Amino acid sequence: MGEGSRTLGKVVHIDEGQIRDHLGELVRGTVEETLNAMLDAEADALCGAQRYERSPARAVR
Repeated sequence: MGEGSRTLGKVVHIDEGQIRDHLGELVRGTVEETLNAMLDAEADALCGAQRYERSPARAVR
């Protein structure tokens, strides 16, 4: 068994490295989703419309 691993009652194997990696990916994904949502909201506010919103007042000329 590798460093940071242990077996409990020879039934459960815990690999702390894998848990750490998984948590890192989870946090990274959550931060990415949050930043993208904030950027989308800012873009909507600057444009005065939501993404893909159509209206005659906003037609490209």
